[in-house]
Amino acid sequence: MAAPHSLTTAPILPTLWRLSVPNMFAMVATALVSVAETVYVGLLGTPALAGMALVFPLIMLQQMLSAGSIGGGISAAVSRAIGAGQQARADALALHAVIISAVLGLFFSALILLWGRPLFALIGGQGAALEQSLAYAQIAFAGALSIWLANALASVIRGAGNMKTPSLTLLGVALGQIVLGGLLGLGWGPVPRLGMAGIALGQVIAFSLGALYLYRHLRTGQGRVRLVFATRLLQRSHFHDILKVGAVASISSLQTVMTILIITRIVAGYGTEALAGYGIGARLEFLLIPVTFAIGVACLPLVGMALGSGLVPRARRVAWTGASLAAAIVGGIGLLVAVFPDAWSRLFTEQPQVIAYAGSYFRWVAPAYGFFAFGLCLYFAAQGAGKLLGPVLAGTLRLLLVAVGGWLLVHYAVPVEGMFALISAAMLLYGLVTALAVYYARWGD
Repeated sequence: MAAPHSLTTAPILPTLWRLSVPNMFAMVATALVSVAETVYVGLLGTPALAGMALVFPLIMLQQMLSAGSIGGGISAAVSRAIGAGQQARADALALHAVIISAVLGLFFSALILLWGRPLFALIGGQGAALEQSLAYAQIAFAGALSIWLANALASVIRGAGNMKTPSLTLLGVALGQIVLGGLLGLGWGPVPRLGMAGIALGQVIAFSLGALYLYRHLRTGQGRVRLVFATRLLQRSHFHDILKVGAVASISSLQTVMTILIITRIVAGYGTEALAGYGIGARLEFLLIPVTFAIGVACLPLVGMALGSGLVPRARRVAWTGASLAAAIVGGIGLLVAVFPDAWSRLFTEQPQVIAYAGSYFRWVAPAYGFFAFGLCLYFAAQGAGKLLGPVLAGTLRLLLVAVGGWLLVHYAVPVEGMFALISAAMLLYGLVTALAVYYARWGD
């Protein structure tokens, strides 16, 4: 049996912080890509902005599935194998991770290339906006394989306890997207202006280069896990080991996207200013969630390795420590914004009505940020334990509360502040139910 991994004995809080910091830089950079691309698309005109709005939910869903859901299943399986001293199994899981992600990447490509037009038309696309959405989506999803493989290979390396290599690689991918998206999309210097197709092409090129680098890292044996292509390594149990976590986690990703779509649709009914105010609040959350994600994916291998080594109490301490750290950071920022909401809002607008709506949103919702971060970090820890049913059900309750409560608010013509209060209550519910689910779940069996 291989020697125990150092992550099964190292002090928990300092180790979590050390593993989380590289992830934070990479995740925040990834979030800033969305901001940069929004600026680029805005320079292409209103139809392009509308087209991007049609594509964005699918782009976000693909990223959540490849990096968070299936990626989490990959990291969990690899970390448990290493924790149990099963090096050959960990190496074999890398191959299975590549196969699963390649199949799903090709599925997303086929979905958009074959049915993109009717799909975007179904969710409201028409005219110039529909054409712009297709110009972006057909290039972006033609290269979906690069995104799935980059995130799969990064997840394998994270599962082995190495956060630095995937984080630096994804940071480079994010910077590459920003530069290439502007260069190809807007036509900087002598480069021709390709519009939406150019912005999408920048994403594909950046992720392809990132995937190639991570592939070389795993093939040359630079890390603890090595990627080997051999049919003798293929086993149904390895596919099951990844998908028993990844498939269930995918439900959570779908719930998150549906929750966002429902909230956006309901708030839009209160008028353009209310929607803009909500958008300012959601933009801050889009920058805060990566902080929780960074701590969560650091918890995942620590939990998996501890359980693989039979150290159940340590695995639970990792989960609660990570969740508390995420809640303290994100919750502290939330309380600060709740008290001084205009400091953030005025970065984006000077319109008094929009600032007022944003201030109302922050006063209601920002105090609940810590609870949401607590639950989301526990969700990642539960991935490492392979016990996701409770956290997924917590997401289901959040979705139902938003959907049913939102319908009642609209039916009884309750002011938009009622919707903001509902969003806050849903975050609070998610955090508390996830905590109870993790507390009562049996880990290590």
